[in-house]
Amino acid sequence: MTPILSANWADERSWKLSNYERRGGYDGLRKALAMDPDAVTALVKDANLRGRGGAGFPTGMKWSFVPKGNPNPTYLVVNGDESEPGTCKDMPLMMASPHTLVEGVIIASYAIKAKMAFIYVRGEVLHVIRRVQQAVREAYSAGYIGTNILGSGYDLDVVVHAGAGAYICGEETALLDSLEGRRGQPRLRPPFPAVAGLYASPTVINNVESISSVPAILRNGRDWFKAMGTEKSDGFTMYSLSGHVANPGQFEAPMGITLRELLDLSGGMREGHQLKFFTPGGSSTPILTADDIDLPLDYESMAGARTMLGTKALQCFDETTSVVRATLRWVEFYKHESCGKCTPCREGTWWLVQMLRKIEAGKGEEGDVDKLLDVADNIGGRSFCALADGAVGCVRGAVGHFREEFEAGCHGTPAWELLPYERSAIYTAEDLHGGAVNEFGVKA
Repeated sequence: MTPILSANWADERSWKLSNYERRGGYDGLRKALAMDPDAVTALVKDANLRGRGGAGFPTGMKWSFVPKGNPNPTYLVVNGDESEPGTCKDMPLMMASPHTLVEGVIIASYAIKAKMAFIYVRGEVLHVIRRVQQAVREAYSAGYIGTNILGSGYDLDVVVHAGAGAYICGEETALLDSLEGRRGQPRLRPPFPAVAGLYASPTVINNVESISSVPAILRNGRDWFKAMGTEKSDGFTMYSLSGHVANPGQFEAPMGITLRELLDLSGGMREGHQLKFFTPGGSSTPILTADDIDLPLDYESMAGARTMLGTKALQCFDETTSVVRATLRWVEFYKHESCGKCTPCREGTWWLVQMLRKIEAGKGEEGDVDKLLDVADNIGGRSFCALADGAVGCVRGAVGHFREEFEAGCHGTPAWELLPYERSAIYTAEDLHGGAVNEFGVKA
């Protein structure tokens, strides 16, 4: 397949406006401005572009939820607060080709009749923030943003906002609170953002990749987009491959590609090792095993396997990895990042960590695995947002597939004895301190 989002990543100074225009950049915007805004929404809706941020909700349908005749202004907010463990697609996209995102922002804003758009980027990635800010300045100078864009009579202002650095701000309503200058915490819904979002006004919130996919749809049309992917999961997308693989990185492919095919593209698992388990969409999605390597990576197939496609962050672990240790590390992350607003999440994630630490150390007791699942059952579905559900999902998935490893920790066997941690490390002590080369040819 010919790359679309990543087509210009290898170009010299691919982030510059002139180089983006050379590849047909902003042609999609010109087509959009010649159409009625509602027709643009209908096109994206008919193309069945599903949100690439995790939930997979149809993008065009979300745009159509904006109420007509509301006296308040309409806003577009782009969620660039990429913080899910294992997820690393939006940052390289914004870094290598920020104008792809900026063009998508203008088209989407025009479609929902917004006069103001915000690009919310995770605050730690200062280099990405600067790159996107530069692209926005270039777009202003070229007349793609501002007053009377390309003579169409449409006006738009775009603001790049640096987040305060919290995982919870990736949740759309917590992001809105952060954008308004408050502590990022999820809101009770309804009202939904489409009705009362930013500044209590109609707001559309989309992921970076979702918005970045829009210009190509405008340029090439609905049928072109639907020719890729599967029956219900159309188009192209970015898959993030990491962990014990020979060549980790971003792989752009049609929806529905399998992990086996992605591993073939990336050189397979590290030499001499076999796949044990993987996350299909970041740590918040229940894990799958090597038996699922041929499952299509689309929304329907993942739901059928009792997991989620999520952000398509495929963390691959070989047979040297302790599932108990990996699960503990993930749950420690969720405990740390819980905003504390909801008691089941605030207290429940703390208890999950305590129990997993006991099991990891081989100090668990008979019945602790069932107790772990019982605590998880009392957390899931009882919080304002999906953070707690993510913590619960990775616990349930891990125990469901590898219960024997958790039971071993309840019968006196520490996880590090069952599966010595140094065996799963990509870097050895010599690599880190002696400057040697690891199996991937990388020097410390």
